[in-house]
Amino acid sequence: MTKRDLVVRISKETGLIQQDVYAVIQKTLDYIVDGLVKGENVEFRNFGVFEVRERKARIGRNPNRPSQTVTIPSHKVVKFKPGKVMKRVVSEA
Repeated sequence: MTKRDLVVRISKETGLIQQDVYAVIQKTLDYIVDGLVKGENVEFRNFGVFEVRERKARIGRNPNRPSQTVTIPSHKVVKFKPGKVMKRVVSEA
């Protein structure tokens, strides 16, 4: 499912104009990203939690030259932890 698919589906079900639905979805996604940039967890009850985690620096290997090691610097990643209701509904599907 793409953002466009979501916009069309919500528009059909609610009768709202697609441009308005798109604006609301985009603004919601922007606020989620803003919260993560600030280091906040973004939590939606029964859906899940988005959080930023720091991955430690580590040593990797060049797949083309396995004898060559590469230093991978530490960096931040977004982690999603699904909520109880989402886990249950998906596992029953």
